[in-house]
Amino acid sequence: MRTALVNGRILTHDRIVSDQTVLLSEGRIEDVVKRTDARCRDAIHVDLEQQILLPGFIDVQVNGGGGVLFNDDPSVESIQAIGTAHRRFGTTGFLPTLISDDLDTISQAIAAVQGALDARLPGVLGIHIEGPFLNWARRGVHDPKHLRRLDKGAVTLLCGLRGGRTVLTLAPEMTSSDMIAQLAAKGILISAGHSDANFAQTSAAIAHGVRGFTHLFNAMAPLAPREPGIVGAALYDSSTWCGIIVDGHHVDPVMLKLALRCKRHDKFMLVTDAMPPVGSPQPSFVLQGRTIHVQDGVCRDDNGTLAGTGLDMASAVRNAVSMLDLDIAEAARMASEYPAAFLGLERELGRIAPGYRANLALLNDDLQVSRTWIEGNAG
Repeated sequence: MRTALVNGRILTHDRIVSDQTVLLSEGRIEDVVKRTDARCRDAIHVDLEQQILLPGFIDVQVNGGGGVLFNDDPSVESIQAIGTAHRRFGTTGFLPTLISDDLDTISQAIAAVQGALDARLPGVLGIHIEGPFLNWARRGVHDPKHLRRLDKGAVTLLCGLRGGRTVLTLAPEMTSSDMIAQLAAKGILISAGHSDANFAQTSAAIAHGVRGFTHLFNAMAPLAPREPGIVGAALYDSSTWCGIIVDGHHVDPVMLKLALRCKRHDKFMLVTDAMPPVGSPQPSFVLQGRTIHVQDGVCRDDNGTLAGTGLDMASAVRNAVSMLDLDIAEAARMASEYPAAFLGLERELGRIAPGYRANLALLNDDLQVSRTWIEGNAG
């Protein structure tokens, strides 16, 4: 049965319009039309009450939510709980993210995501494996006992997912350009992060297949006058995407504004790097044996080291508007259209346009989420 979403303010490709109706059919956006279109007559009408209809948010870095940490229990049930928690905040597509762990746990996580994909669990787009092929000096809260160099023995394991996207965060200096090229050729989306790589190393990695950068500025060698480093390479290159955490704690907003002046906005994507507190009131959680304290959405260990976030995607969008001086249309694209492009899903996700999956988020004037749709199913 066709559904007509009427009386809303709709983000089309380049602007928000208020005189259009979105037709949904069989899990897809059938068309965006005038309300007088004949196909609206027999459709089920849903009144959006002049709220803002956006493409559903896509989060490529979700460690946990709803009190669940993916590393603790890499299972279909955990993925479902995490997805349910984040959907309340407009996330209709996500990558369960496993931070550095042993190879057996990585194997379990891939199997869990495969099970979720096979079961068509709402919102699951693949997996993000963040580590363990990271630089010890830039490990952040990643457990150093799991860190290792990327070698041929891990390649088969990393390429095991079928039918979804696999993002791998690695430090370019912890492997070779040839290994990066092999993984990229097998469809792995490689993101550089937790790295001390210099500009030359990072540029070589980009040339061999690095597609993006994980939480730009965080856990990276900083810009320096005689060594631009990995951050300089990320901002200088025009082809790669940069994930950014906009919470006012991980990166000063001025630094993010400067970054946005360095390359096109469509190469930046909002990420949450979310931990179990999203969608849960718990004041702390345990990460690989360490207690992480949560205060005002900020997650830190006993030493004060940041440990992911309590950030949800709707808050990230609001922060992009208030902290980065972006309009709602551009902030929303950073949460939907641009991450879809990073994942190679730009022809089916991230836009309100004919033929796209009906993954949508409805927000009120305060940019709080009031309703979502995944594959046309309201939630």
